[in-house]
Amino acid sequence: MAKAVKKQALGRGLSALLKDPENDIKSVEDKNADKVVGNIIELDIDAIEINPFQPRSNFNEETLQELSTSIKELGVIQPITVRKQDYGKYQLISGERRLRASKLAGLQTIPAYIRIANDNDSLVMALVENIQRHDLDPIEIALSYQRLIDEIELTQEQMSDRVGKKRSTIANYLRLLKLDPVIQTGIRDGFITMGHGRAIINIENQEAQADIYHNIVSQNLSVRETEALVKSYHESLNPTTAKPSAKNNSFEVGETQKKAFTSFFGAKVDVKVDAKGKGKISIPFHSEEDFNRIIKLIGG
Repeated sequence: MAKAVKKQALGRGLSALLKDPENDIKSVEDKNADKVVGNIIELDIDAIEINPFQPRSNFNEETLQELSTSIKELGVIQPITVRKQDYGKYQLISGERRLRASKLAGLQTIPAYIRIANDNDSLVMALVENIQRHDLDPIEIALSYQRLIDEIELTQEQMSDRVGKKRSTIANYLRLLKLDPVIQTGIRDGFITMGHGRAIINIENQEAQADIYHNIVSQNLSVRETEALVKSYHESLNPTTAKPSAKNNSFEVGETQKKAFTSFFGAKVDVKVDAKGKGKISIPFHSEEDFNRIIKLIGG
């Protein structure tokens, strides 16, 4: 217990150091930087601004309230991470749920790790922290990857190294952004899964995408059923790509030929031919004596 009190007192002491204008730390080379950077410090909540690079944009109010109640009782167990900006100002890198919940709980200060990072580092750190620690929806993840590409100009290969994800995984997320906005919203709201989205993305026409999306939701289709629906759609557009039917080798048996059979066997013979040119000849008989007569006719 004594150790916990000492740690908290240390955080408050460093907090006072940061409030001294003569100790405004802007880089790791500044005086007292080693005492601040990487340490846990009690920061005024009002001095922390939300990270504009934050990948998460949706927060469940019910779970936030539950976390707020826990913080009231136990305090903030896991510190947030911030980066030092101007004097007395900090920007959140990760931990927005904890910050929001702490505000709901009425806290004035919050424990925080201090980092010194440029905008690019802040963006990458925010993305990695959130993907690894929080349940971001697929569209939020895709938008985060797209920001790394647009704002830092990373290739998918470079991004794979930075965030520790396979390049193919990153590519699959990014493809979701080609979906109709209504479908993207459906993924974010949980009406369909990322698997459904990956199937629909194979259709370029957004109206057709929307039609299939509504079928998925209304009929509660599985991913496999959705893939079959998309396949049928493509086949309807390109009938030549559909599986070719077997060659029709059928032929007709003329009336003259049928009469010849009837005359020879002394009974009305039924002749059937299928599409492949295969068929059967049915010869009726009415008794054992009639059967033996037919056998003799065919040389039996």
